[in-house]
Amino acid sequence: MWWGVVAALLANTLYSVGFVLEKRALTALPEVSIRQPARLLKLVLRSPLWIGGSLSLAAGFGAQLAVYRTLPIAAAQGIFVSGLVLLVLLSARLLGEETTGRERYALGAILAALLMVVLSLKEGSDRVSRDAPYQLILLVCVPSLAAGVWLYASAERRTRHRHRMPTTGVEYGVAVGLLYGVSSLAIKGVSSCLTSSGLGGAVVELLRSPYPYLLLFTGAFGLVMSQAALQRCRASLIVPVCTTVTCLYTAVLGTLSFGESLPHDPLRLALRLAGTVLAVAVLLSMPKHDPAPQPPIGAKELTPP
Repeated sequence: MWWGVVAALLANTLYSVGFVLEKRALTALPEVSIRQPARLLKLVLRSPLWIGGSLSLAAGFGAQLAVYRTLPIAAAQGIFVSGLVLLVLLSARLLGEETTGRERYALGAILAALLMVVLSLKEGSDRVSRDAPYQLILLVCVPSLAAGVWLYASAERRTRHRHRMPTTGVEYGVAVGLLYGVSSLAIKGVSSCLTSSGLGGAVVELLRSPYPYLLLFTGAFGLVMSQAALQRCRASLIVPVCTTVTCLYTAVLGTLSFGESLPHDPLRLALRLAGTVLAVAVLLSMPKHDPAPQPPIGAKELTPP
């Protein structure tokens, strides 16, 4: 089980480095839009820095497969949240992004939620499920994908309104987080298929399942949506929101879908539930808008003649 904890922390590092590299690459590119996906892909694939970030994210995907084979879904999500601290540190160092005091308190609360989840783990008593009914997975995932795309499109329409305050990216983060939540369930399903005896049997079982097709959909839409959002918003805020939504979605619906039971010990159960509730409270308390830019000191206000 503790190998799973190490793999989760490695995945956190790879994901954080990948997002920061992609954000840095996107700041040097012309503005991208989800309405021009071919142009977006053409631009990013010409950036070596962006490709390096994508390779780091792909390596994080591999580490995540190992996590889901050794840890319960709910516990794994609690550890994944810890990557937010490293992400904020890297964003401040490499991107020059500053966080507000309110956001720093939120990150502290997320670390507390992580500690609660880790303390709820117990070697040998947590069951790691290997299967879930495909109909149930589709019933959970398809509405979530539709909700994520709809929410992102709604946020796009609102940002085009004149005189609107600058958005922090919370709405974008929630939308992309829903897609990545579905992707996380699909990764869990893929890890289950890989336990089949023999390579041929595993491939056949995988192709008969909905998991590779869910990964293709979330990979294509998530790539375009996340890159456009990353270019417009601070990585130190949009990625934490996205990660929190993904972790909560996967922890709650993944636990129910794959039939993994919560701890029976009252103290461990209280720690795991309290960590989840705390993470939800942090998400709801995040500011929805960045403060309006202040004019330079000494600048005179222009008035009509």
